[in-house]
Amino acid sequence: MDEDRFNMAVRKFLKEVGVTSQREIERIVRDGTAQGGRVRLRMTLTSEDAPALQHVVETTIELR
Repeated sequence: MDEDRFNMAVRKFLKEVGVTSQREIERIVRDGTAQGGRVRLRMTLTSEDAPALQHVVETTIELR
């Protein structure tokens, strides 16, 4: 795969992850599923084809 096609595929994947994740976060806040005044989030990126890939991003979003 050439570099441009690779970059486009990665960007498409990240856009899908971002859009669907935002929808899910908004849903739990709207539905009142989130408890307390904050939402602690963790996103873990792994790949069955690259076992060494283990990237974790964590954050806290204050709701008040």
